[in-house]
Amino acid sequence: MIQQQTILKVSDNSGAKTVRCIRVLGGFRKKYAKLGDNIIVSVQQLRNKSKKTSKVKKGEVYKALIIRTKVPHKKKDGSQIWFGENSVVLVNKQENPVSTRIIGPLPKLLKKKKFQKFISMSSGLI
Repeated sequence: MIQQQTILKVSDNSGAKTVRCIRVLGGFRKKYAKLGDNIIVSVQQLRNKSKKTSKVKKGEVYKALIIRTKVPHKKKDGSQIWFGENSVVLVNKQENPVSTRIIGPLPKLLKKKKFQKFISMSSGLI
């Protein structure tokens, strides 16, 4: 479960290393976000030392899609899936990814939610 002030890892090649959640989208009183939800984030750290190659800058505000959480997600067949980290992919205002590659696998849940752009960029599905 992701809420405001949560520090998240960025799993793409946009140049950001960590971001902080500043708002959970999807409702007036929605407090928590889970796999496949959109949030608004602020860039906290950059991945590389040379800031010229980075597509983002420190302090900028972006939308993000949650692709991995530590909290288990229960499937209909009774099994659960969880990851070792809370991770996001940065998205622009038109819901297109900022980066060109996603590092690591994505859950199959995103395939059902019609995120084909992100699935084609990733290394695999779980």
